Amino acid sequence: MFKPETNLQVPLIPIVGDGFFFPYLVNLSVKKKILGLSHININFLDDTGFSLLQGNGKVLYLRKKKRIITDPAGLPLHTLQEKTLSWHNTRKVYNAESSDRNDLLYIIKRSSTIQMKMQLDLFLDSSINGEICDFHVKGSLDTLIAEVKERFKLGSFFNGRENFEVRVYPGVDYAFIISILIIYNEIYRES
Repeated sequence: MFKPETNLQVPLIPIVGDGFFFPYLVNLSVKKKILGLSHININFLDDTGFSLLQGNGKVLYLRKKKRIITDPAGLPLHTLQEKTLSWHNTRKVYNAESSDRNDLLYIIKRSSTIQMKMQLDLFLDSSINGEICDFHVKGSLDTLIAEVKERFKLGSFFNGRENFEVRVYPGVDYAFIISILIIYNEIYRES
């Protein structure tokens, strides 16, 4: 098992909240499972198998797509909601189960409508109306804050399961990274 080096001098990047940091590199396992024809469950586990967060929602939608991310006790942490009729596959992320403008944390959308490789722009609440994004999500970054690796197994695919490994760097809000991963995965699957 990976033994992290603790660094208490790491600057923290709080996006979702103050309780979602580790002062060391953290490896998360992501297990995505489709339950029946209508429900999806995404579970985020630490190295010991302890569930840190869960994402839930519907597989098929007639209107707006919506996912709720909860803590291990089932309390809503934030809501991911797709903007209807958006050329850029825009998603809004709100605090808890809210969809009120005052609870908006950030907006994430495709960088352009036509892309060869998936790239997303993320605008924090303070810069939503601006033209310069706060984070740019793509296959490789200049400054890494997290890495994702998909583990593909043919049997799991046919059972409606997907597994990922996520490496979150010290001081980075893992709840923030998890919400980006869910959105990225949804937009990528739609493309």
